[in-house]
Amino acid sequence: MVMAKPTDYPLLNEGLPRCSLPKFLLWLAIIGLFLAWGGIWMGIIFYEGLGVTALDNYFGFGLWITFDLAVIALGAGAFFTGLLRYILNIDPLKNIVNLAVVIGFICYSGAMIVLGLDVGQPLRSWFGFWHANVHSMLVEVMFCITCYLMVLAIEFIPLVLENRQLDKIPFIHKLSHNFHVLMPLFAGIGAFLSFFHQGSLGGMYGVLFSRPFAFREGFFIWPWTFFLFVLSAVASGPALTMLIAALIEKVSGRKLVEFRVKALMGKIAGTMLAVYMFFKIIDTWAWATGYLPSVGLTFDEMFHGIYGQWLLWAEIGLCGLLPMIMLLVPSIRNTPSLLYTAGILDCIGVTINRYVFTVQTLAHPVMPFDKWQLYIPNQAEWAPSFLVLAYGALIISLSYRYLPLFPQEKKLNA
Repeated sequence: MVMAKPTDYPLLNEGLPRCSLPKFLLWLAIIGLFLAWGGIWMGIIFYEGLGVTALDNYFGFGLWITFDLAVIALGAGAFFTGLLRYILNIDPLKNIVNLAVVIGFICYSGAMIVLGLDVGQPLRSWFGFWHANVHSMLVEVMFCITCYLMVLAIEFIPLVLENRQLDKIPFIHKLSHNFHVLMPLFAGIGAFLSFFHQGSLGGMYGVLFSRPFAFREGFFIWPWTFFLFVLSAVASGPALTMLIAALIEKVSGRKLVEFRVKALMGKIAGTMLAVYMFFKIIDTWAWATGYLPSVGLTFDEMFHGIYGQWLLWAEIGLCGLLPMIMLLVPSIRNTPSLLYTAGILDCIGVTINRYVFTVQTLAHPVMPFDKWQLYIPNQAEWAPSFLVLAYGALIISLSYRYLPLFPQEKKLNA
């Protein structure tokens, strides 16, 4: 890749070389195609309503909620990395925490974009705040996600202010420094908010007593799924952060983060994945041998056709136990290709988990006259989902080009 001189574009962060402006504009044009595709369908949905989607009376939740739950889980790298860096003071993470914050901001703001479509009447979305149903776990999710998005925006602000042109302004330089002083406070608040909304997203499924696929027994007032969703999020979030750092390195042709930092993120993900898989396996066994027989159902009745047992074994085995082992064994973890493979499997595993809890839960018949239902999302649902992915690529591209996203870049490419 042909790099421009640092002096060609004065806004480039730290004076580090980046690709030429024409190449960057071409990349933005490609992103713009997906943004336009998604934007057109968003307009159609706002104008014609949710009837243009594949959602119906059986599937009030579908691709969008699966997508939301997956990106929110994968965005947990922001709060967990911030917690480890600012509260537990794991110093090497300072070299990747900026990227984690950006990814978290993208995931949460992107989820809010899709939720604006999914609620059906976005102009009335404020009703949930003003007329809150205090008995609903979704109310807690709504408040926590909104507040945590604000925290992520606050954490993103000092990174923006560190643009080398903005940093020359004395007031902005001092403001940015003061923000950094307060980062441990915001990291703690973010961890608190994220813990409860991640858990309540899982708890929402766990209390659905009429949906045997998702219903779980509880620990005090929380169903087991409350804690499983938290654990799966902190087990996959660091893996996504590590993978995106590696992807940016591959695309840019520059070294951005020491491999040992990425391996550390992999070790953290592997450790949390081990904790999650321990409880996930116990939960699945207790559900299959305890709860289901108590309501006159069998394990095999929970699966049918495309919603087969292969999804469960893929989640627990291929995308759970396998990446756990790969991330915990030093010789495997310290091999880049195997580290990245394990990270990808980890992220796929949490996505499968969110899919089955969202879609398979609703597809399973709950009345004697019901039958298994099949849900296939259409273009009206896929397009806004790709819009969010393109939005994420846009934010990361602009952040990499104009902000000091990677503190080690200058040293590693000297």
